[in-house]
Amino acid sequence: MSLYYVQKLLYQLNRDPELRRRFANDADEVLASYELTPEEREAIRKPDIGLLYVLGVNGQILMHFAAYRGFEWNAYLEAMREGVRRHGPVRAGIYALVEE
Repeated sequence: MSLYYVQKLLYQLNRDPELRRRFANDADEVLASYELTPEEREAIRKPDIGLLYVLGVNGQILMHFAAYRGFEWNAYLEAMREGVRRHGPVRAGIYALVEE
C-alpha cells in the first residue's frame, strides 16, 4: 500500500483547481502519475470514501476530498462506517487499531 501517495494526491486534489480539472477530464492520466495500487486507484476514482478511510487516509484530507466529490457530512460519516463493515478495520495511518 502507498498511503503517502494516496494522501498526497487527495491533498493536491483538495487544493489545486487545475489538478481537479485534469482529474475530471482524464482521471486515469492523473492517477498514473502517482505510485498507487489498483485498489487505491479504484477507490479514488469511484470515490469509495469508506475504503479510503480503511486504507488509512487522514480524516482532514478525506473529509475535504469527500466534500469535493459531493458527499454531505452525514453521508461522509456513514461511508466511513460502511467502509469498516465491508473492508474490516483501518489498516494503516493514525486510525489503525493498535494491539497491545
